[in-house]
Amino acid sequence: MAPRHGQALAMTALALIVAAIWVYLLGFHGRFWQAGPVLPPARPERAPPVVAVVPARNEALGIADSLASLLAQDYGGPFRAVLVDDASTDSTGEIARRIGDPRLTVLTGRSRPAGWSGKIWALAQGLGAAEDSELLLLTDADIIHDPRHLAALVAAADRGGYDLVSEMVALTAEGEAGRTLLPAFVYFFQLLYPFDWVNDPLRATAAAAGGTILIRRRALERIGGIEAVRDALIDDVALAAAVKRGGPIWLGHSMLARSARAYPGWADVWRMITRSAYIQLRRSPLLLICSMGAMALTFLAPPLIALFGHGPARLLGLAAWAGLALSYVPSLRRSRLSGLRAPLLVLTALFYIAATVASALDHHRGRGAIWKGRAYTGATR
Repeated sequence: MAPRHGQALAMTALALIVAAIWVYLLGFHGRFWQAGPVLPPARPERAPPVVAVVPARNEALGIADSLASLLAQDYGGPFRAVLVDDASTDSTGEIARRIGDPRLTVLTGRSRPAGWSGKIWALAQGLGAAEDSELLLLTDADIIHDPRHLAALVAAADRGGYDLVSEMVALTAEGEAGRTLLPAFVYFFQLLYPFDWVNDPLRATAAAAGGTILIRRRALERIGGIEAVRDALIDDVALAAAVKRGGPIWLGHSMLARSARAYPGWADVWRMITRSAYIQLRRSPLLLICSMGAMALTFLAPPLIALFGHGPARLLGLAAWAGLALSYVPSLRRSRLSGLRAPLLVLTALFYIAATVASALDHHRGRGAIWKGRAYTGATR
């Protein structure tokens, strides 16, 4: 009887810890689970010059649509775009040049120097051709922009006095893998960087979403230019952190931009996670162990306790599992998916845990981070 009693006490103690974790996350962790904030359509009171810089590597399938949407912006001020063809092995540059819009400059990217990530080196070249524009829009080559998008970004920056405005654009969730895994990608990003904390100038938490970043030139110059984050693979977060040290930033969800890039298969999302997950953990085995333990305790323990516990432990496990599921519903609804998927977040979390461990194993095997055919064995952030 004593061993069983001890096991019951241990299970109840574990259930109390898990329930306490979810009380904290739901009530005191920056409302990370919320559906907002969202940047609405708006017109700026003034329309200063804007230059969009688009780094592009092997984007032939979607570059025409992306650039067409960018050049169709309904913006009252001067606007032009610079695309940097970053050593593409397909027809990305040729397609962009065929557009023939005088507001579009297409540059052939130069060889990447040692110590630079490919995207940041491409951005550096594009920014060099941006002249003295007051505002700079850094946007990926797979983003489709609503005609009102740029005006809304500028209005937000002007209204809030922000040095940087960024949005998590809508992701294309195709196939069962995309529908299962991509909403969770945004959810876990919000868990790491609660948007309310990012937008609070009194907190150090900083992040941005690389698909859409509007930044003031003076803020970029203040941090030493884009070369301040030249070696960063998680470049959006690194840039936001550098900017926030000297001025306010804003991050939210977009209703005016979406990514056309699809991740239809489980392997596609697996590669996306393994590319940078261990870099996010600063390539630290200790941080890996701690974070994976925290993920298991937070996302895997509630259903296990609910299914195999007894008495108070089971009730606490069910409560934690219910809180977990409810926290995921806004992310699912934003992706136009049924909230009935929410309890299965535990299985998705298991996938992300496995991919993160695989990311660490790749590093220690000497493979490093690989993206679009490039290996970054020395990347640390």
